[in-house]
Order: sequence, then C-alpha cells, then structure tokens
Amino acid sequence: MYVLRWIKDLMIDLKRNSKKEPIEATGLRSRASSRYSPNQKEDFKISRGRFSNFLTCKRCFYLDRVKGLDPPGTPGWTLNETTDLLLKKEFDYCRERQIPHRLFIENQLSNVVPFDHPDIDNWRDSLHKGLMLRHKDTNIILTGGVDDIWQHNISEQLIIVDYKSQAKVGKVDKQDYLEDPYHEAYKIQMDFYAYLLFGMGFDVHQTSYFLVCNAKRDDQEFNKRMNFDEYLVPYKWSTDWIEKKIDEMVNLMNNSQIPEPNPCCKNCAYAEQYSKVIGNEFKEDKVEIQGSLF
Repeated sequence: MYVLRWIKDLMIDLKRNSKKEPIEATGLRSRASSRYSPNQKEDFKISRGRFSNFLTCKRCFYLDRVKGLDPPGTPGWTLNETTDLLLKKEFDYCRERQIPHRLFIENQLSNVVPFDHPDIDNWRDSLHKGLMLRHKDTNIILTGGVDDIWQHNISEQLIIVDYKSQAKVGKVDKQDYLEDPYHEAYKIQMDFYAYLLFGMGFDVHQTSYFLVCNAKRDDQEFNKRMNFDEYLVPYKWSTDWIEKKIDEMVNLMNNSQIPEPNPCCKNCAYAEQYSKVIGNEFKEDKVEIQGSLF
C-alpha cells in the first residue's frame, strides 16, 4: 500500500526540481489544491489510494490531506509499470477488434471482450483523471484509475480487472492469493472501483479479476528476457461497507482535531521516536550551554 512505505528500509529521499537538482525540502506541499481546509466549499478530489490511507491510519491520512505534510516519496515501480503497459497494448488490440483475448479462451471466458468506451483511456489515467464520482451532495470527488474493464457480451455487465506483477517461486494458488494479509488492499481496491462504477450508472458483474503475472525465478538463465506465468484470480467484490467509511473520512476531514494514530502504524511510531530523540538531544545541548556560563 501507499502509506509511506519508505519507513521499511528507511529510504532517505531528497527533494528535487524538474531538472532533478536537489532543492530545499520544506516538508509541506507546495500546491494549495492538494490541501483540504475543513468545511471548504470548493470541490476536492480523494483518490482510491488516499481512501486506503484513511483505512490504514487516520492520522497519516489527516496530516497528508488536511495539514498538507509532504511525505518522502518512493522509487517508481518501472518493471511493474512496463508489465502493465504491455498488457494494455495487448488488450487494446482486442478492444479495437472486439475479440476475446487469449486469456479469455484459456479461462472459459469466451463471451468476454475488453470494454470499448470513449472514456476508457481517461478511466485508466490514475494521475490526472480516472473514474470519478461525487460523494452524495458533498464537495468530495472520489477518483480511481482502473487497469482495465472487460464486458460480458450477453449480460453486457462490466468486469473490473487489475494487473498485478510479482516474482514468486512455484505456482500461484488463487485461494492463498486472496487470503494473503498483504493483499487485503487489493480487495479494497476492487471494492472501491465497483462502488465508483455503480455510482456512475454502470451494471457491474459481481466477479472481478486480478490478472497476476508471476515472474519465473526457476529459469536457468536471464538472456535478456523474463518469463511469466499468468493467472486470473477471481474476486467477488463487496461495496456494502464503503459508503459508511467514506462518510467517516469526510467527517474527519471537516474536523480540526488531529486523530489518534493506528497503534500498528510504523510511520507514526517512527515520527514519535524521531521527535523524542531530537528533543532529548536539544535539551542536553541546552543544559551544557547553560552550565558553561557558571
């Protein structure tokens, strides 16, 4: 998940300008539009990733969205992004011709084709557009960039798809994949996308799919190529719980009080210990300086 994974390996991130030159880091966001003022009237976008942050640690979410703290970044996942890009090219080829992809035939989904819609590229653009839905009568615009959407030819229902790349020895067990605690965020992601599409007026099939590309680590050589096994992991999404949590999130954003941290949040724990160490060092230095005057 997003929530400041830099803590895991204590990545030290330097702020840089557009020319990639190091510049002074303030710890605050420079764009006013990325910061929410409690009870503001202007529209404000909340992405699927930020919603996941809210579920993970309310304090980290609040400090990010409301107080405008600018957390250290993480390196781009260029290999994963390349896998996604190549998969999208494959499915777009089938989308233009409205023919089943090879995976559909292999997984008894011959009545399924990639969904052909004029906004599909916008929906897949998580950084700038994505799926969009206003939450009730509030100023909160919920957004989420899907990897792909397929459609059943007979029922015409939409099927949500998310690409996942990994490297694991052996075959992927579909049941274990969904039960993995680290994949809980994946299921939340699917639930959120289904919620958005339903709110946008689409009929969504109850079964979504994770297209898992597993790099084969038991090959005998690299030879400028990585081989992957492909798995379609079905997941029956649920949106019953989402609206209540979004209401809680909006109420939190309109509150002026910083929430308590998740006791399991390593980011909050690190920040607390960091401030204690710095505070103690400052006190010790102050005592030494005062003592030297007498």
